[in-house]
Amino acid sequence: MQISSLKALAAIAIGAVLMGAPATAQNLGRYEVFGVEDGDMLKMRKGPGTGYRTVLGLPNGTVLRVKSCQQTGSTRWCKVALNEARGMVGYVSWAYLREY
Repeated sequence: MQISSLKALAAIAIGAVLMGAPATAQNLGRYEVFGVEDGDMLKMRKGPGTGYRTVLGLPNGTVLRVKSCQQTGSTRWCKVALNEARGMVGYVSWAYLREY
């Protein structure tokens, strides 16, 4: 299955669950996931660190709205929401984001 198909399926599933939940925080801008190795996904986590549960896997090209960022140890973690399902919120490493 191609990445675009996976993104479409993820968006449909998330949209069905969230039904267009509104964004609740100010956005710092839109960014896309990049630099993830082929066949892998960026882990969106429940909190800012690898000790938090993975909420969702995000392939390269996924557009996110960055709400805020903070340094935790040697990693800068950003609180993000999916662009197409803004109620789906979690944390990702800044190292895998670029301005959209």
